[in-house]
Amino acid sequence: MINLNELIDGKDVLDDDIENNEQNPNTGNIPPKKSKHKIHCLDLIGQIEGHVLLPPQNKATKYEHVIPQLVSLEEDLEVEGLLITLNTVGGDVEAGLAIAEMIATMSKPSVSLVIGGGHSIGVPIAVAADHSFITQSATMTIHPVRMNGVVIGASQTYEYFERVQRQVISFIARRSGVDSDKLRQLMLETSQISNDMGTILFGYEAVEQGIIDSVGGVSDAMSKLYELIEAKTPDKEAKGKSKKAKIAKKDKTKK
Repeated sequence: MINLNELIDGKDVLDDDIENNEQNPNTGNIPPKKSKHKIHCLDLIGQIEGHVLLPPQNKATKYEHVIPQLVSLEEDLEVEGLLITLNTVGGDVEAGLAIAEMIATMSKPSVSLVIGGGHSIGVPIAVAADHSFITQSATMTIHPVRMNGVVIGASQTYEYFERVQRQVISFIARRSGVDSDKLRQLMLETSQISNDMGTILFGYEAVEQGIIDSVGGVSDAMSKLYELIEAKTPDKEAKGKSKKAKIAKKDKTKK
C-alpha cells in the first residue's frame, strides 16, 4: 500500500503532525483533534506541474505527489471522504485531466471548493468532485487549449489541439450542468480578455452557467461532504447486516 505520508522527497512528513496535532511546515496540514467524520483535505495550489519541471520560484502542485495520494486515500478504510480546495492558475492539460479522472472515479464521497481561482485545467478538477462549491470572490477562466514551445504549423497540429479540447469539454460537460456548445462558446469568447480569448467567471456566474454546483465556503463544503458520507453509510451497514445474515443462515443449515 502506498504511504499517504510519502509526499515530499520520499520522507514521512505527516507522522509527527498526526501525533502532536501541529501544523506541518511542508504540507500545511493540521489534523483535527475531534471531528464528526475522518476526511482528507487535498490542496491544489499554484500551477499544475506536468512532465516538465517548473522554475523553483513557482508554487506548483506535482501530479506525481497527488496521484499516489489519491490511490492511498481510496485504499484507506479509515478515511471517509475527500475535500479538494483549489487556488490554481491551471497548468499541464494531461496532468490536470489525470488528477480530475482520478477524483471522478473514486468510490469515496468528494467535494471541491474553489477559494481563489480555479482557472484553465483547474475547471475539470473542480467539477470532478461529487459536488462543487465556489466562493463569491473566486474566479474561473475558461479558455481554449494552448501549447508552449515549438509549434509545427501543420493541419495535424490544429487537429490535435481540437481533439484535446474536445476531451476537456466532454469531461466538464459530463461532470457539471453546462452543455458542450455553451462551454465551447465561453472558451472562444473574444470580448472579455484583451490579449487572449476566453471567459472570466466570478463565483455566482460560474454557478449560473452550470459549471459549479453552489456558491459557498468552508462550512458549506464540509456540511455537504458530511451529508454525502452519511448518505453512503447506511448502504455499508445494510450490506454488512445482509452478509452476516447469510453467514448465520448458512451455519444454521449446516447444523
